[in-house]
Amino acid sequence: MTLQVDFARTLVDEWARCGVRVAALAPGSRSSPLALALLAEDRIATYVRLDERSAAFFALGSALASGAPALVVTTSGTAATEVHAAVVEADLARVPLIVLTADRPPELHGVGAPQTVEQQGLFGRAVRYAVDPGVPDADGRPHWRSLASRLVAEARSSPLGPGPVHANLAFREPLVETPGELPPGRPHGSPWHEVTRAPAAGPASLDAFLAAIARPRGVFVAGGGATPPGGSDRLFALAERIGWPVLADVRGVPRVEHRCLVAHTDGVLRSPVATRALRPDVVVHLGSPHASRVVTTWCSDLAAAAVPAVLVDPYGSFEDPERVVSSVIGADPGELVRLALGESEPAAPADPAWLGAWRAADDAAEAAIGAVLDNAEGPTEPGIARTVFASLPPGAALVASSSMPVRDLEWFAAPRPGAPMVLANRGANGIDGVVSTILGVAATTGPVVGLLGDLAFLHDLSGLLWGEREEPPRATLVVVDNAGGGIFSFLAYPDLVGEDVFERGFGTPQRARPAEIAAAFGWHAETVADLGALGRAVASAGEREGISVVVVSTKRGPNVAFHAELNAAVAAAVDRVLGELPSGPTQPGEGP
Repeated sequence: MTLQVDFARTLVDEWARCGVRVAALAPGSRSSPLALALLAEDRIATYVRLDERSAAFFALGSALASGAPALVVTTSGTAATEVHAAVVEADLARVPLIVLTADRPPELHGVGAPQTVEQQGLFGRAVRYAVDPGVPDADGRPHWRSLASRLVAEARSSPLGPGPVHANLAFREPLVETPGELPPGRPHGSPWHEVTRAPAAGPASLDAFLAAIARPRGVFVAGGGATPPGGSDRLFALAERIGWPVLADVRGVPRVEHRCLVAHTDGVLRSPVATRALRPDVVVHLGSPHASRVVTTWCSDLAAAAVPAVLVDPYGSFEDPERVVSSVIGADPGELVRLALGESEPAAPADPAWLGAWRAADDAAEAAIGAVLDNAEGPTEPGIARTVFASLPPGAALVASSSMPVRDLEWFAAPRPGAPMVLANRGANGIDGVVSTILGVAATTGPVVGLLGDLAFLHDLSGLLWGEREEPPRATLVVVDNAGGGIFSFLAYPDLVGEDVFERGFGTPQRARPAEIAAAFGWHAETVADLGALGRAVASAGEREGISVVVVSTKRGPNVAFHAELNAAVAAAVDRVLGELPSGPTQPGEGP
């Protein structure tokens, strides 16, 4: 009997034909047909990960960086449930992930067999497509390649957008058999199905977009996924033509030096003068929302004042938690920008004073941030984020943990030539699997730097655990150790519940020390006391084999106070520079 082995080998061969290049495999017995097929396949780099949750986030990191579906394989039982957090993240962040859970055959369900749970429909609405083909048999042999190819197509090109898919694959003992012949594939190594689904940017959506950008005083609010790889130049070209600023999240548009790019939107909008003088006539949202509450509150205030808000989304979904959007254009934003650039003339002449005012405000914010950080004593969390961003070597990627690291990058990183790609798990905004995500990105892009807090680091320690026969990708983890959950100190809890209750229930400082833990796992670990040493460690990222951990210590209380100092300095600088601009009928925020 070779059916089960041949079934697994056929799936793996077809996935390789479809362009799958990375798999994360958690060890187990019931999944052995898939495991053996993957370990024998040279076209797919298979990483054996001890923990299923870590394996799933590793695969997610690879897919997040490449845009190509990655595989995660588990055995049956609770092992399958461990990947649920990564499935939820992949769903909300539109990351193509192929989840393969081995299962017991039907006769072992409902009779108390070990490692048997109900796995059909395990992930509910979080997956784009789910299939349970049953134990492989001869009747299904002609359809094996179609099954494998369909999973890739649904993960990559679902009508709902890229996302996770789930195949629950039952195997009956014996699980290890003599291989036979595979069913033939398409000629020339082609996939069984080649599916192309692209959100159209047709005449109606283009007309709606052109109407939205026809006003001379508008803004692009660009979040994660706002532009395709390499597509930011077109967005800048359009913004320059119509005289609009691009209020860019660090994940949405590379933070390069450009007159249309506003890097410090959060700080600028803390200025009372800015919220009056820089009031737009229309807001066009591209990509996911910013992490900044200041930005989202500003957008809400504009909507309450009847300023139109337009969301461009390739799948027509409502990425609009504040309910500010008055119009949704269901089309690919990169394609709309390309088509809009093909128009011979903009619908309305650009207002140079409008873009000039935003440029002056952002430059003032950058100068104020630099001045305060230059006078700071010792490492600060904004300074750490800014140093990491500035010091990354060319070609390196930066992965930021949710919570404060991604916010500090968004608020304080300075534009630079060759700005790095910044990635983060901002679908569900959790700190699950951050270490494993960073390593998954590194498996796809090459050297990676991760910026994360001590709790996110400790939450995913299994990501540091690698077998003696495994070769981990090169990654440098910069761990900001502020002895607990730093973001909670910015909320009302400390004053409301008292220090002892707050520290125990929210701050949660741990006895473990990140550098000692990393060393215990066998990785290079160092603690740096100043930003110069941190910059040198980041600049040399990728020179050392395996994983490196660089720890920088801060304190949560002073961190809150320092953020307040920075924000006050930025707001004052923006107030001052906007107050010095000439007034007149073309002053930003005033009507004609």
